[in-house]
Amino acid sequence: MRETNIQSLQNPQYTLNIPGRMRIKIDALQNNKFLCTHFMAYLGKIPGILLVSANCYTGKILIVYDIDKINIHDIQDEVQSLLGNKKRKEDGGKVLRPNFRFKKSLPLKDFQKNKSVLSDEYYHYNLNTMLPYVQQLKDHAPWHTLTVDDIQDQLHANLSEGLSKEVIEDRLKKYGMNVFQEKKHRSLLSMFFNQFDGFIIKLLLGASGISLLLGQVADAATILVIIGLEATLGVWQEFKAEKSLDALKQMASPSATVLREGKILEIPAIYLVPGDTIYLEAGNSVPADVRLLEGYSLEVDEASLTGESYPVSKFPSNSLDADLTLGDRNNMLYMGTSVVRGKGKAIVVSTGMNTEMGKIAAMLNEAEEERTPLQKDLDKLAKIISMACIGICGIITLGGILGGHPLLEMLNTGVSLAVGAIPEGLTTVLTISLAFGVQRMAKKNAIVKTLPAVETLSCTKVICTDKTGTLTKNEMTVKEIVTFDKQIHIDGEGYNRHGYLYLHGEILDASKHEDLNWMLTSAALCNNASIQEIVDGQYEIKGDPTEAALLIAIEKSGISLDDFSCYKREHETPFDSETKRMTAICSDADGDYYVFTKGAADRIIHQCSRIMVGNNVETLTQSHIDEMMKKNEHLASQGLRVLGLAYRPLKNKPELLDDPEIEAHMIFLGLVGMMDPPRPEVKDAIKKCHQAGIKVVMITGDHKSTAASIAESIELLTKDGIVLSGEELDVMTDEELANVIDQVQVFARTCPQQKLKIVKAFKKKGYIVAMTGDGVNDAPAVKEAHVGIAMGKSGTDVTREASSIILTDDNFSTIVKAIEEGRTINRNIKKFMKYVLSGNFAEVLSIFAAAVTGMPVPLIPSQILMINLVTEGIPALSLGVDPPEADIMLEAPRDASVSIFDNKLKRRIITRGIATGLTTLGVFGGTLFLTGNLAKARTMAFANIVSCQMLHAFECSSMSITRNKYLMPSIILSTGLMLASIYMPPLASLFAMVPLNLMDWGAILLSTTILSRIDDFFKDLLYVARLRNRPSFGVIA
Repeated sequence: MRETNIQSLQNPQYTLNIPGRMRIKIDALQNNKFLCTHFMAYLGKIPGILLVSANCYTGKILIVYDIDKINIHDIQDEVQSLLGNKKRKEDGGKVLRPNFRFKKSLPLKDFQKNKSVLSDEYYHYNLNTMLPYVQQLKDHAPWHTLTVDDIQDQLHANLSEGLSKEVIEDRLKKYGMNVFQEKKHRSLLSMFFNQFDGFIIKLLLGASGISLLLGQVADAATILVIIGLEATLGVWQEFKAEKSLDALKQMASPSATVLREGKILEIPAIYLVPGDTIYLEAGNSVPADVRLLEGYSLEVDEASLTGESYPVSKFPSNSLDADLTLGDRNNMLYMGTSVVRGKGKAIVVSTGMNTEMGKIAAMLNEAEEERTPLQKDLDKLAKIISMACIGICGIITLGGILGGHPLLEMLNTGVSLAVGAIPEGLTTVLTISLAFGVQRMAKKNAIVKTLPAVETLSCTKVICTDKTGTLTKNEMTVKEIVTFDKQIHIDGEGYNRHGYLYLHGEILDASKHEDLNWMLTSAALCNNASIQEIVDGQYEIKGDPTEAALLIAIEKSGISLDDFSCYKREHETPFDSETKRMTAICSDADGDYYVFTKGAADRIIHQCSRIMVGNNVETLTQSHIDEMMKKNEHLASQGLRVLGLAYRPLKNKPELLDDPEIEAHMIFLGLVGMMDPPRPEVKDAIKKCHQAGIKVVMITGDHKSTAASIAESIELLTKDGIVLSGEELDVMTDEELANVIDQVQVFARTCPQQKLKIVKAFKKKGYIVAMTGDGVNDAPAVKEAHVGIAMGKSGTDVTREASSIILTDDNFSTIVKAIEEGRTINRNIKKFMKYVLSGNFAEVLSIFAAAVTGMPVPLIPSQILMINLVTEGIPALSLGVDPPEADIMLEAPRDASVSIFDNKLKRRIITRGIATGLTTLGVFGGTLFLTGNLAKARTMAFANIVSCQMLHAFECSSMSITRNKYLMPSIILSTGLMLASIYMPPLASLFAMVPLNLMDWGAILLSTTILSRIDDFFKDLLYVARLRNRPSFGVIA
């Protein structure tokens, strides 16, 4: 065992002393695991100390404590007591000793010889007992606020050698693999049984059970078959939408370069553990949350996590403020982001579910599923129907029994009423109608994962949308080139070489402008990006998007990138966050040397002593600087990212290529303004949303000025609109947010939790909210929204899994088509609701009226099922697929608080039901009175209701039979089934019907004519009532 220097124990060094945290260095602890363990165990059990972390490599102990329970002097006393330098306080004092079972009191300096005096309970003390305190430390001190020494101590890391095999195995057991928790997919059986949650389905199951008890096996079997068909359709749709791969697993990078046991290895990223030292370079995905130790021109694309469209510079700062957002923590790199430039060395601080991405995954799991407005309406309808059935059946059955009718006959009447009242085919028609809507939406590039989401779109009043990749193309594009005496506009968007440079509205010949030539030369040579064509007109970039945009601008000028192959790069000074510039020294074929630089315009211009004006070089004056800075501000106010460019010819090859003086006395060339352009179709899509009464809100990680500029350019931000930042949002109470949220049109600089807060705030105000997004940062809000809409191309798998609708073309205008489809489906639902429920009401009315008047039941359960499930069901399906009407997007969104079964729909169902019921009862009673043949009378009632409903189908459809190609075939098929059940002996026997003659059909024709007159009478009454209730002011159309 290593000998302990007593002097090193007696003189601990307090290297950190701030409220709540202190660090002690004791040389004797270095490479002495026994002493480290003892210190951790002893100090960790003192009340008020939250965490003790000893690093055997450095001999340092990090102590985190509660300042309200213990002060730093008490801790120092305890340390001195533990070292044997000072007597401990008595147990009655403020600081209590841990209750270790020592065989005798012994100072630490004597433990080397008497290790055995410790009990087994103490000796096997390990870090597992400290895990609760680790969580407290994470909440108290985020990784970006700690110094590298803090992190090294806390994670017991060895930055020079890496972790050992034993430590890695131990940490894999403690922290698990660097993966996300998999969401268990539901089995087909689970999906199937989930279909029976609906109240109407339960009512149908109850009706089938009663039919079975009464011996009506055929009726019970028919109901069960229909229920099974509907459940199968639901399972089919859900199974199609189920993803086979776990989304979050795909976000982790496949491999990582790591330092372990003194060797640099490449391993699968899933085996990384906290404390690992890793290496990163351009092109790497970040495999875990890491704290940067060393960085060389390191830039990271964090768009998928923070929404920031520009690469972010990273550097190993000592520590940062605790309240910084993810996008501003420039000493941290996060899992799922990617390195676009430079290289670095970092220490892993979090893996798997403990990463920022893991927290997002946890937030997704916590989001509760919410029933859609339609589901709530159906539940309410089912309860109303069930109460009505129970009440009516009870009254009729009790009244019949008291009137002397047989119990079995009255129960049969009750079941007939129940079967007639329950719209057996309604949920089937609804499911199939939604499925048809899903298919139509798929053809319009919108994939629906959950059927009810289609209908919910009709109620959508707010669309919260991410900017990057959703409203914009997520492709940097140079829009303006500004020299001292000219401003050049460049058309075209994204990584497409089609476009031109324009000066005063005319195409510019770059070869005639020396200042422009030098600007493009500087942009090409002070550049590390590359572009290549992957398919016709489609390009892939490698490297920084900003530099790629410069290369595309050069191509648009008519100059080939191959023209610069005569230059050879001799030296590069990478972009630095302090100097804010990048410099390249190049030589040409003639042996001449040049310096090219680009970066922040205000920094570049102060490196210059001259300026190029046209084809001449002039001495740079303050007026030149003022003019160029004014132009710089103008470009920035338009939401453009501005770069300054300069160059300098050298007389000879410099002796020291990295001499800072080389970057002095440059010739300022001009400014380049670039942006992530809006999608061309977005402006029209937003306009249609506004016409449809839908508010569009942009939520982005960009700064306020950039976000506002983009929002104005696409006419999303109006004069009265408010732009709110994430920082402002944080300090607002829920009440304050509720007071202004109706005016807010842009939320800038937001984090995932804030996006979630925004969606919840809109929901609390009563809005039906749709949230679009593509990045990981959008996923929790997408999940929380009533309708989550993900981008299919640029979107992450995380967001796609969280969504209910996926846009395969990443096109914001597809949302408008989806909402149009949702509204159409809502209108179609009303059509077939009116059609189906008016038929059900007619059946109930005729049976009820017959029972009250002492007549036989006009329809038996099997006949009612034939009407409801076949002859009504097929035309109802055709009504459910009516195409959109021209005015569908000029209406306000449906109020989700108002049932789809509004008063107007109820009145039409009741009035039509009364008209159909009365004529059916008349046909039944007249036939029974004239012939005395109950079977024929019931057949006439059956044929009358079906005929009336066929007429009603034409009236319900707002489209001509040429636009709705399913309507006429469905009516022909239903009519054919009706005739088959009457004239085909097997079916006629099954449904207890007899053939009808021409005279009978004449009576039915007369009945339908009378029905039309009665229905017109009710319509006139309702119209007059509406006129009387209408306010006296306003224009009546």
